[in-house]
Amino acid sequence: MSKEDNYTKGFLVGALVGGAVGAIVALLTAPKSGRELRQDLADRGEELYGKAQSILRRGEEQAETYVNEGKVKAEGIVTTARSRAEALMSNAEQVLRDARERAQSLKESVATGTQKVAEAARAGADAFRSELD
Repeated sequence: MSKEDNYTKGFLVGALVGGAVGAIVALLTAPKSGRELRQDLADRGEELYGKAQSILRRGEEQAETYVNEGKVKAEGIVTTARSRAEALMSNAEQVLRDARERAQSLKESVATGTQKVAEAARAGADAFRSELD
């Protein structure tokens, strides 16, 4: 909850309490009979209770709106994170496949090179023997 929401809430509570206190003081200091005073207090109490319920309902609606917006944003974040994780995994798998292919190609090249070196060594040895004979 932001500071602005806290200030608004505090203002509304203060206004409501201040209005109730002011109304009670006004009713108690007004020159009326006991029956009229009790009726006025009861009427004013019902009015204030209705206003409080109305404010509470609006607050609940706003809270529900904030919660729903939060859920939507959280779902969006999770979806984005999941998508990015899948893309990373796919890229990692491709890099691994490429590395395996390169390793196999290098292994084959080394084997071929080793065979050629061995053949060259044999040819050189044969040539040397023929020179000696």
